[in-house]
This record gives sequence, structure tokens and C-alpha cells, in this order.
Amino acid sequence: MKIVYLCQHFPPETGAPQIRVYEVSKELLAQGHDIQVVTAFPHHPHGIIPDEYKGKKYEFEKWDGIPVHRTWIYPSKKGTFWKRLVSYFSFTFSSFYGLMKAGKVDVIIVNSPPIFLGLTGLLSAKLKGAKFVFNVADVWPESAVKLGLVKNKFFIKLAEILESFLYKHSWKIAAATDGIKSYIINHSQPEEKVFVLPNGVNTTFFQPGEKNEEYVEKFDLKDKFVFAYGGNIGYAQGLEFILHAAKKMQETVPNAHFLIAGAGPEEQKLHRLAEELGLLNISFLGHLPLKEMPKLFSVTDVSIVPLRDLALFEGARPSKIFPAAASGVPVLYCGKGESAEIVTKNNIGLVALPENVDSIASSMYQFVEMNEVDRKAMQENGRNLAINEYSWGTIVADLLQNLTKK
Repeated sequence: MKIVYLCQHFPPETGAPQIRVYEVSKELLAQGHDIQVVTAFPHHPHGIIPDEYKGKKYEFEKWDGIPVHRTWIYPSKKGTFWKRLVSYFSFTFSSFYGLMKAGKVDVIIVNSPPIFLGLTGLLSAKLKGAKFVFNVADVWPESAVKLGLVKNKFFIKLAEILESFLYKHSWKIAAATDGIKSYIINHSQPEEKVFVLPNGVNTTFFQPGEKNEEYVEKFDLKDKFVFAYGGNIGYAQGLEFILHAAKKMQETVPNAHFLIAGAGPEEQKLHRLAEELGLLNISFLGHLPLKEMPKLFSVTDVSIVPLRDLALFEGARPSKIFPAAASGVPVLYCGKGESAEIVTKNNIGLVALPENVDSIASSMYQFVEMNEVDRKAMQENGRNLAINEYSWGTIVADLLQNLTKK
């Protein structure tokens, strides 16, 4: 099968969309399929294109054996929604050239958001006689509206019209979670048209290992109980509640330490809050490349996966859960709904109420006091869940089954 994956983000960038497209593409390639990726020049999260790509409009390269067509994008630094919109549209138009360079294909999978890429994918699919698969990783514009990122009513209405148009004209729709699948079906799409393509994990790359002594020494973690967060530092994560919980832990559990790895629009605000709270039990690691993440997990006792208290997130399934599980690290999930059920049903961690400092701190204290038998059970359950249900091999097998159905 000849497949093109159209997405705005791809390695060397890090993040859930980048990893998902890379791992799915690599697995498709390993299974003998003709897979190509059309993506933008690297620019996330700092809005800076690396020197080796600067000034270019198009470049073809092999990334870990995957054929990749990169096209121009206006890189938006942290700033207004409208600047990000210009960035989205710049790639929406330039990526059409990359799709044409990819030649004849059977299926075009388009990663959304940004939703506008759907138009490029749909038009290209019609021109090539290919099937158009819309991969919805996040419901847009609803998520942006509920997070307060988009407020212009006219723009919201146009985006909703585009959303319905793309759902209607896609051959199949791949939803990242059961919640997103239900949302799409409720938007008048037949159930047989929609399937789940969840976030997964490379269970070879992420696995239990010995503590990385470099990290232990660098962050003074000897004899410390380590809570860690790794990922985007944005509004949706509500990390300020984690810092307030860290303040409570500082007063009651002196050996608890917090590692915050990542970058994003809320980063500086978080640094200021840590100073205001007088936190001495926290280290900010900044943006970590993917290759460093196993080192972070090796020194982590509990991986924190927080979200804000919004009904929107009850259908979310954050990708951060699965690398932790695969690494044998219990998860503290601060949220409700689908992911909370995964954590509790499979006994891979504890669940705290989102945006509730007392609940979060109480769960942290439970972890610290947990006996070794219960802790070991969570570690083993997480590893088994990752291998049996969320390995990329399993996920791609399901994807191919859906792509071969009429």
C-alpha cells in the first residue's frame, strides 16, 4: 500500500504528534508498505528554523529510513493566535507542493490540528485518486474555544463549517481517543467510518532501566522521591496546581523532589510562581530531546500527567501516560474520564482531581507511603499494558485493518 502522512510536525521536533507520525511511519515501513511523510521544516517549540533548513522552500530527505518531503513554513514564535494562524496557513499552502512531489499514492492520512491541512489533503486525494483519511488528534475548533484561545465568533463559525465539511468528505476518520470518536459520530458521521488510532509507545526505546547516575548527581536526587513531568508547558496542563502541591510536599515530605522538563507558553509564568512559592524542591530541566526521556524516567518514581478541569478533557488520552507505563513508572493522573479509567482499571497509578491542590498533594503522599508490593504491581502492570495494548506494532496492525476495509 502506498501511503502519505501529511502533518505539520515531525522529528527532530519532539511532542506527541511528532512521535505518533514517526512511529506509525516507521512501523508501516517495517511491514513493507510504501510510506512517505510530507511535513514542515522543524520550528517547534521556539519558532526557529535550524540553520541547515533556513532559506529553503523544499527539501527531500530520509529520516531514519522514512522518505520525508519538507516544505516552507512561516515559523511563529510564542505569540498571538493570529501569528500562529499565519504559520498554519503558510504550511497549508506550501505542503501541496510536497504532496505533488510524493507521486501517486493509495491513501493520504492528514493529521489535525491544524484543521486547515485537511483541505490540502482532501484536494490532493481527489487529484491523485487516493483515499482521504482524516486523523483527528484533537477536536478543533471546540478545544481551542473551550480553552479560551479562540474568541472571534465569525472565525469560530467558519472553522466549524470546515470541520463538518472535512468529516463529511473523508473516506475514513481516525480518532485519537474513544471520546473523540463519539464526538465525531455525534456530528452525523456513520460509526463504521470512524476508528480509533490512539497514542502509543515504543516499548523497546522506553523500558525499565537502572537509574541514570548523571541525572542523579546533576539534580541532587540521591535518596530523593522523584515526581517528574515531561512535555509541553501550556495552559491545558494546569501545571501551576502541581507547583502548589509541591509546596505542600515541601512542608511535609522533605525528601520529595520535582523535575519539570519541557517548554511552552506558560514556562516563564511557572518559573515566577516557583520563586513566589519559595520552592526548593523543584528543578526545571527545559526542553529535553526525545533521546533524553529514558534517562528522566530512570530517575523518576512517579510520572505526573495533569490536565485542567474541563469537560473537553474527559475524552482525552494524553500520550505521556504510555512512555511512563512502558518504563515501569507509576502515573499520577490529574484528570477525569477516559484516561482516569485507564489508570485505575489497569492499576498503573493513582488518579487525583484536576485543579485540586489538596487531592493532588494527597495522592502524592499516598505514593510516598506506598508499600513495595503495591508499587511493584503498578510498575509491572504499566509495562504489560504498554506491550499488550499500546505498542506501535499493535496500533499499526489495527490501522492497516481499517485501511483495507471498504
